[in-house]
Amino acid sequence: MNYFVTGATGFIGKRLVAKLLTRPDAVVHFLTRAVELPRLQELYEYWGTDATRVIPIVGDLTQPELGVAKADVEKLKGTIEHFFHLAAIYDLKASAEDQQRANVDGTRNTVRLAEEIGARHFHLVSSIASAGLFEGLFREDMFEEAENLDNPYFRTKHDSEGIVRKECKVPWRIFRPAIVVGDSRTGEMDKIDGPYYFFKLIQKMRRMFPSWMPTIGIEGGRINVVPVDFIVAAMDHIAHLENEDGNCFHLTDPTPMRVGDLLNTFARAAHAPEMAMRVNAALLGFIPRSMRKAMFALTPVRRIRNAVMKDLGLPDDILDFVNYPTRFDCRETQRALKGTGIAVPPLDSYAWRLWDYWERHLDPDLFIDQTLRGQIEGKVVLVTGGSSGIGKATVRKMAEGGAIAVTIARDAQALDETRREFEANGLRLITHAVDVANPEQCAAFVKLMTEEYGGVDILVNNAGRSIRRGIENSFDRFHDFERTMEVNYFGALRLTMGFLPGMIAKRKGHVINISSIGVLTNAPRFSAYVASKAAMDAWARCAASEFADRGIEFTTINMPLVKTPMIAPTKLYDQVPTLSPDDAADMIVEAIIHKPVRIATRLGIFGALLHSLTPKAAQIMMNTSFRMFPDSSAAAQKKPESAEQTADQIAFSQIMRGIHF
Repeated sequence: MNYFVTGATGFIGKRLVAKLLTRPDAVVHFLTRAVELPRLQELYEYWGTDATRVIPIVGDLTQPELGVAKADVEKLKGTIEHFFHLAAIYDLKASAEDQQRANVDGTRNTVRLAEEIGARHFHLVSSIASAGLFEGLFREDMFEEAENLDNPYFRTKHDSEGIVRKECKVPWRIFRPAIVVGDSRTGEMDKIDGPYYFFKLIQKMRRMFPSWMPTIGIEGGRINVVPVDFIVAAMDHIAHLENEDGNCFHLTDPTPMRVGDLLNTFARAAHAPEMAMRVNAALLGFIPRSMRKAMFALTPVRRIRNAVMKDLGLPDDILDFVNYPTRFDCRETQRALKGTGIAVPPLDSYAWRLWDYWERHLDPDLFIDQTLRGQIEGKVVLVTGGSSGIGKATVRKMAEGGAIAVTIARDAQALDETRREFEANGLRLITHAVDVANPEQCAAFVKLMTEEYGGVDILVNNAGRSIRRGIENSFDRFHDFERTMEVNYFGALRLTMGFLPGMIAKRKGHVINISSIGVLTNAPRFSAYVASKAAMDAWARCAASEFADRGIEFTTINMPLVKTPMIAPTKLYDQVPTLSPDDAADMIVEAIIHKPVRIATRLGIFGALLHSLTPKAAQIMMNTSFRMFPDSSAAAQKKPESAEQTADQIAFSQIMRGIHF
């Protein structure tokens, strides 16, 4: 049996060809452009055959009768039993002009070729989009009833179906697939579409919150999703049935899920938090369309919306489909498939396969240069406080990544030792003895870097001072607050303000501030330290708002407790779980590569939420930890503290890993 297929190289098309080839003596002719001929070998390998059974026909969807050569037309005449038309644009982001040429003009050209070669059956793969945004139940025998076809994709799919219904002289059958996702058996998919648009949001939620934490989401309308293997199996079976010409078949799920349930299914597959509380998006329907349009036209609202949509990889029109109003009857399809075992599998039985395939093959982050070298090679990276601890581990990674690595610290001898250590490992490190608490030294250093290197490309404000002392033991130590603020806030600010003019001139730059988890959890006994870090956090938020359109990025890292010389005086920390300096440096590398606004641990985010939602409970929890762990012997001016811990202390420090106490 001979077939002709357009769109055979597409996601559904190549699987349909593979299915047709399982029939004895099947020969498939398929439309291809001349430029694609050298790349067909990969398809032949997929189909497990060669050009003797799958024959390329050179043409172009936008040309009359598909631009097929007259010699090929003559060879095809009277030989094609089934003509499948799948070639189309299935993309909400495509322009209206491109969709018109491919979906409408292309269908008309295809119908003319099918008529010219005398095909016995014509099969159009349309879409449920041809119904538009119909309010209510759309049956398989309905067409003219479609409404709200303003979207170019909806309009062109409806019009292309109309061409087949009104103009095609070959007996026809129409298939309307729902939103097609990957193979339910392998998860394989070729692009981000439909529910995949929300996968990045789910991934971000997983990274921010533990899976057990309930979140707030949306309810929305019912979204009809089916796997590609169901589509192919159903089309293949129905196309070969007798006496079905002139019918339309909805290849849809008879029990579609609401948007909220669908997203929760994928959240479970991704081990992300589920939306325990869902707001019905239909509640926003009372706002007149004209008012919504005017609101989104406002510059601040438009810029925020565009930034959020870009960050999540969502098309502009996706929010219009959250309240999808159409349900699809598929009784004719179920009748035709009765007894075959071909049915839509439950989404929760294969959602994990779809998620796994997306994360391994389609996640947009996979196509970004994720290497540190790709981000910093040849760039000037300044890491303050690089003679030990986090700073030293970070500046080593910068030097290994090919950056012009620069660090400063107060101790010239320690800097020299660090530089020689780097040189012994074949790494170049530029060091300068600078006290960030000294305005004159900072100004001189900024001037030097500007003259010799044109400033810096990436500034990591890491140098800091920490004081662990309860307020009751600090009444006569106001200088503790002053000197902590001098380093952690004013010192970082001096350098940032000094290098910002150069970044502004180049319209690019990245400032990374090493803050503390204590800012999120309001750690007791660290009032001087947390206050100084919080001041820099607040300044960075203001600066980011001012420079958002200047190409300058600001990232705050709320660092958990790290095993560095800075915490060495507190013997209690010798026995509690902490991060290593190398772990902390990896967080800074992540900031350089991805440039997020903030990096924090899940525990830190949970602490911030707890203080926001239930501040009294959060205060009780932190007060309990305050009373559980004593001040250091130096802070309390008592005998040396014991290294042994109580059971409560051990349990708390394990559960609250990384929190300062």
